[in-house]
Amino acid sequence: MLPLGASAQVRVSGSVLEAGTQRPIPGTAVLVQRSGRGVVADSEGDFRIEVQSTDTLVFRSLGFKTRRIPLGGTGLSQLVIQVSLMRDSVLLGEVRVTEGRPDRAAINKALRNIKRPSTAPASAVKRPPAPKPLFEVDSTAPKAPTPTLASPVSLIYEQFSRAGQERRKMEEIRAAEAAEAARKARQKYNKNFKDNRGYEP
Repeated sequence: MLPLGASAQVRVSGSVLEAGTQRPIPGTAVLVQRSGRGVVADSEGDFRIEVQSTDTLVFRSLGFKTRRIPLGGTGLSQLVIQVSLMRDSVLLGEVRVTEGRPDRAAINKALRNIKRPSTAPASAVKRPPAPKPLFEVDSTAPKAPTPTLASPVSLIYEQFSRAGQERRKMEEIRAAEAAEAARKARQKYNKNFKDNRGYEP
Protein backbone atom coordinates (compact mmCIF):
# COMPACT_ATOMS: atom_id res chain seq x y z
CA MET A 1 0.00 0.00 0.00
CA LEU A 2 1.27 3.48 -0.86
CA PRO A 3 1.77 5.96 1.99
CA LEU A 4 -0.84 8.71 2.45
CA GLY A 5 -0.38 11.54 -0.08
CA ALA A 6 1.87 9.46 -2.37
CA SER A 7 0.92 8.77 -5.98
CA ALA A 8 1.96 5.90 -8.19
CA GLN A 9 3.32 6.04 -11.70
CA VAL A 10 0.79 5.22 -14.42
CA ARG A 11 1.63 4.45 -18.03
CA VAL A 12 -1.18 5.97 -20.11
CA SER A 13 -1.51 5.05 -23.79
CA GLY A 14 -4.25 5.33 -26.33
CA SER A 15 -5.40 7.25 -29.39
CA VAL A 16 -6.92 10.65 -30.15
CA LEU A 17 -9.87 10.63 -32.57
CA GLU A 18 -12.19 13.22 -34.08
CA ALA A 19 -15.65 13.10 -32.55
CA GLY A 20 -18.25 11.94 -35.05
CA THR A 21 -15.95 10.70 -37.80
CA GLN A 22 -13.62 8.71 -35.50
CA ARG A 23 -10.66 9.65 -37.69
CA PRO A 24 -7.27 9.88 -35.95
CA ILE A 25 -5.90 13.34 -35.17
CA PRO A 26 -2.12 13.23 -35.70
CA GLY A 27 0.09 15.75 -33.94
CA THR A 28 -2.19 16.20 -30.92
CA ALA A 29 -0.29 17.58 -27.91
CA VAL A 30 -0.79 15.44 -24.77
CA LEU A 31 0.34 17.50 -21.77
CA VAL A 32 0.47 17.01 -18.02
CA GLN A 33 -1.39 19.96 -16.48
CA ARG A 34 0.75 19.95 -13.34
CA SER A 35 4.17 20.11 -15.01
CA GLY A 36 3.46 21.19 -18.58
CA ARG A 37 5.56 18.38 -20.06
CA GLY A 38 4.06 16.05 -22.60
CA VAL A 39 4.24 14.16 -25.88
CA VAL A 40 2.78 14.44 -29.38
CA ALA A 41 0.50 11.84 -30.95
CA ASP A 42 1.95 10.10 -34.01
CA SER A 43 0.52 10.00 -37.54
CA GLU A 44 -2.10 7.46 -36.42
CA GLY A 45 -3.18 9.57 -33.43
CA ASP A 46 -1.57 7.15 -30.94
CA PHE A 47 0.35 8.35 -27.86
CA ARG A 48 2.04 7.00 -24.71
CA ILE A 49 3.07 8.92 -21.60
CA GLU A 50 4.01 8.16 -18.00
CA VAL A 51 2.32 10.32 -15.35
CA GLN A 52 1.31 10.31 -11.70
CA SER A 53 -2.00 8.67 -10.82
CA THR A 54 -3.33 12.04 -9.58
CA ASP A 55 -2.38 14.04 -12.68
CA THR A 56 -4.72 15.58 -15.25
CA LEU A 57 -3.99 15.10 -18.96
CA VAL A 58 -4.65 17.98 -21.37
CA PHE A 59 -5.27 17.22 -25.07
CA ARG A 60 -4.76 20.07 -27.55
CA SER A 61 -4.87 20.10 -31.33
CA LEU A 62 -5.27 22.85 -33.90
CA GLY A 63 -8.89 23.27 -34.96
CA PHE A 64 -10.25 21.26 -32.00
CA LYS A 65 -11.51 22.15 -28.55
CA THR A 66 -9.09 21.45 -25.68
CA ARG A 67 -10.07 18.51 -23.47
CA ARG A 68 -8.89 17.68 -19.93
CA ILE A 69 -9.06 14.19 -18.45
CA PRO A 70 -8.24 13.77 -14.72
CA LEU A 71 -6.91 10.33 -13.76
CA GLY A 72 -8.47 10.63 -10.31
CA GLY A 73 -5.83 8.66 -8.38
CA THR A 74 -6.37 5.40 -10.21
CA GLY A 75 -4.65 2.39 -8.70
CA LEU A 76 -3.80 0.91 -12.08
CA SER A 77 -0.22 0.86 -13.34
CA GLN A 78 -1.26 0.88 -16.98
CA LEU A 79 -4.22 2.63 -18.57
CA VAL A 80 -5.46 2.59 -22.18
CA ILE A 81 -7.88 5.34 -23.20
CA GLN A 82 -9.54 6.66 -26.36
CA VAL A 83 -10.02 10.42 -26.47
CA SER A 84 -12.50 12.19 -28.77
CA LEU A 85 -11.99 15.89 -29.61
CA MET A 86 -14.71 18.23 -30.90
CA ARG A 87 -14.13 20.55 -33.84
CA ASP A 88 -13.59 24.24 -32.97
CA SER A 89 -14.32 27.29 -35.13
CA VAL A 90 -11.37 29.45 -33.99
CA LEU A 91 -8.74 30.44 -36.55
CA LEU A 92 -5.10 29.79 -35.69
CA GLY A 93 -1.85 30.86 -37.26
CA GLU A 94 0.20 28.37 -39.25
CA VAL A 95 2.09 25.90 -37.04
CA ARG A 96 4.31 23.07 -38.26
CA VAL A 97 3.92 19.90 -36.18
CA THR A 98 6.45 17.06 -36.27
CA GLU A 99 6.79 13.80 -34.36
CA GLY A 100 8.71 13.74 -31.11
CA ARG A 101 8.80 16.09 -28.17
CA PRO A 102 6.48 19.10 -28.74
CA ASP A 103 8.02 22.53 -29.20
CA ARG A 104 6.52 24.58 -26.37
CA ALA A 105 7.29 27.85 -28.17
CA ALA A 106 5.27 26.70 -31.19
CA ILE A 107 2.34 25.70 -28.97
CA ASN A 108 2.39 29.06 -27.16
CA LYS A 109 2.56 30.91 -30.49
CA ALA A 110 -0.48 29.03 -31.78
CA LEU A 111 -2.43 29.85 -28.62
CA ARG A 112 -1.51 33.55 -28.88
CA ASN A 113 -2.70 33.66 -32.50
CA ILE A 114 -6.24 32.59 -31.61
CA LYS A 115 -8.61 35.27 -32.90
CA ARG A 116 -10.79 36.07 -29.91
CA PRO A 117 -13.93 38.27 -30.17
CA SER A 118 -13.37 41.89 -29.25
CA THR A 119 -14.60 42.90 -25.77
CA ALA A 120 -14.41 46.65 -26.44
CA PRO A 121 -17.79 48.44 -26.30
CA ALA A 122 -19.28 49.38 -29.64
CA SER A 123 -19.39 53.06 -28.69
CA ALA A 124 -15.75 53.25 -27.56
CA VAL A 125 -14.69 55.30 -30.58
CA LYS A 126 -16.97 58.10 -31.77
CA ARG A 127 -16.20 59.58 -35.14
CA PRO A 128 -17.16 63.15 -35.98
CA PRO A 129 -20.05 63.55 -38.43
CA ALA A 130 -19.19 64.09 -42.08
CA PRO A 131 -19.10 67.78 -43.10
CA LYS A 132 -22.12 69.04 -44.99
CA PRO A 133 -21.56 70.15 -48.63
CA LEU A 134 -21.83 73.84 -49.49
CA PHE A 135 -24.74 73.00 -51.80
CA GLU A 136 -26.56 69.83 -52.79
CA VAL A 137 -24.65 67.51 -55.09
CA ASP A 138 -27.48 67.27 -57.66
CA SER A 139 -28.15 71.03 -57.73
CA THR A 140 -26.40 73.81 -59.61
CA ALA A 141 -24.01 76.28 -58.05
CA PRO A 142 -25.59 79.41 -56.52
CA LYS A 143 -26.05 82.34 -58.88
CA ALA A 144 -23.87 85.43 -58.67
CA PRO A 145 -25.24 88.20 -56.41
CA THR A 146 -27.32 90.87 -58.10
CA PRO A 147 -25.30 94.12 -58.22
CA THR A 148 -26.94 97.03 -56.40
CA LEU A 149 -25.88 100.43 -55.12
CA ALA A 150 -26.12 99.01 -51.63
CA SER A 151 -23.53 96.39 -52.63
CA PRO A 152 -20.69 98.25 -54.40
CA VAL A 153 -18.37 95.22 -54.33
CA SER A 154 -20.77 93.12 -56.41
CA LEU A 155 -21.39 96.11 -58.69
CA ILE A 156 -17.65 96.49 -59.39
CA TYR A 157 -17.34 92.73 -59.95
CA GLU A 158 -20.25 92.81 -62.42
CA GLN A 159 -18.71 95.71 -64.36
CA PHE A 160 -15.08 94.61 -64.68
CA SER A 161 -14.90 90.83 -64.27
CA ARG A 162 -14.87 88.45 -67.23
CA ALA A 163 -17.90 86.63 -65.87
CA GLY A 164 -19.80 89.90 -65.64
CA GLN A 165 -18.89 90.87 -69.19
CA GLU A 166 -19.99 87.45 -70.50
CA ARG A 167 -23.24 87.70 -68.55
CA ARG A 168 -24.00 91.14 -70.05
CA LYS A 169 -23.15 89.84 -73.53
CA MET A 170 -25.62 86.96 -73.12
CA GLU A 171 -28.29 89.37 -71.87
CA GLU A 172 -27.76 91.59 -74.94
CA ILE A 173 -28.06 88.55 -77.26
CA ARG A 174 -31.27 87.39 -75.53
CA ALA A 175 -32.73 90.92 -75.72
CA ALA A 176 -31.90 91.14 -79.45
CA GLU A 177 -33.49 87.74 -80.10
CA ALA A 178 -36.61 88.74 -78.16
CA ALA A 179 -36.87 92.04 -80.13
CA GLU A 180 -36.46 90.20 -83.44
CA ALA A 181 -39.16 87.69 -82.49
CA ALA A 182 -41.52 90.54 -81.52
CA ARG A 183 -40.80 92.35 -84.82
CA LYS A 184 -41.58 89.25 -86.86
CA ALA A 185 -44.80 88.66 -84.93
CA ARG A 186 -45.85 92.29 -85.43
CA GLN A 187 -44.98 92.12 -89.15
CA LYS A 188 -47.06 88.99 -89.60
CA TYR A 189 -49.95 90.55 -87.70
CA ASN A 190 -49.90 93.69 -89.88
CA LYS A 191 -49.57 91.63 -93.09
CA ASN A 192 -52.79 89.79 -92.30
CA PHE A 193 -54.70 93.05 -92.10
CA LYS A 194 -52.97 94.39 -95.23
CA ASP A 195 -54.13 91.33 -97.20
CA ASN A 196 -57.64 91.79 -95.75
CA ARG A 197 -57.52 88.45 -93.97
CA GLY A 198 -57.94 89.88 -90.51
CA TYR A 199 -56.26 88.63 -87.32
CA GLU A 200 -55.09 85.06 -87.38
CA PRO A 201 -54.22 83.53 -84.02
